Amino acid sequence: MNRSTINWVDRLIKALRKAVESIKLVQYYKSGNKLLGLCHAKEITPLPFSFEEVVSMVMDHKEKEIHSSIKNSDSKPEKAPIHYAPCVPPYCKIIGVGLNYKSHIKESGLPIPKFPVLFSKFGNTLSAHLEDVVLPSVSKEFDYEGELGVIIGRKAKNISVKKTLDYVLGYCNANDLSSRDLQFRTPQGLVGKNLNGFCPIGPYIVTREEVKDPNNLMIKTYVNGAVRQQSNTNDMVFNVEEIVSYVSHYMTLEPGDIILTGTPAGVILGQSKEKRNWLKAGDQVTVEIEKLGSLTNRLVNED
Repeated sequence: MNRSTINWVDRLIKALRKAVESIKLVQYYKSGNKLLGLCHAKEITPLPFSFEEVVSMVMDHKEKEIHSSIKNSDSKPEKAPIHYAPCVPPYCKIIGVGLNYKSHIKESGLPIPKFPVLFSKFGNTLSAHLEDVVLPSVSKEFDYEGELGVIIGRKAKNISVKKTLDYVLGYCNANDLSSRDLQFRTPQGLVGKNLNGFCPIGPYIVTREEVKDPNNLMIKTYVNGAVRQQSNTNDMVFNVEEIVSYVSHYMTLEPGDIILTGTPAGVILGQSKEKRNWLKAGDQVTVEIEKLGSLTNRLVNED
């Protein structure tokens, strides 16, 4: 390594050792290959590990191995523009929670649920930060849902609420994009929730050590720069620990699985019919959660 690279690596190592909790894991593309890296400031340092290996190291508090790999690497940091990939693999489960913010329940005119309302999204819905999302011609009523994503770090089954966070890798921004006309066309809303690219997540995973209380985070959603949703995760009916524990009693959670914890008030569907201006091609949607950066996607028409 040349001197400038050595100096940069030394600065990064010192910063990471001083604040291990600030680890941000990002997946990105370079020359057609998907890589894993550490996001630091506006640069990404490549890691010589798989997603599964890094998750295991973080969960086992082996960050020193990650630091050593950076110090001993000849790889140069990647700078903007970065071609981001979704921050979890496409084979992982995507579990959504409906009607989980008191404000959203109120605007929907529905009763508070007694149990978490679960639904699923599939790997085809995943899209990344700054990736264009295609609006298919089969639908016209497109809506946003800014949400906190919780990423599982180790295999979990029948875990107690008190032990939940021991199984969490970290958190990310998520946008549960929805086609409302397809969602409500039949009693099952699966189609309206599973259009290609309709689950943007990212730009990175912030490990749980940095987010001391996931149940007290500001969350905002913007459309073309205008605030459409503004709330706090403390408005959730079921908090992060309760949701993860509940899900684990019905299905085994695996490393990389992501749970979308619900959306606050402000969705287009919550407005009166005459005021509903559905998302359209050219719109830019940004989800911004405290400590997690921001996730932005542009909507485009289907070819």
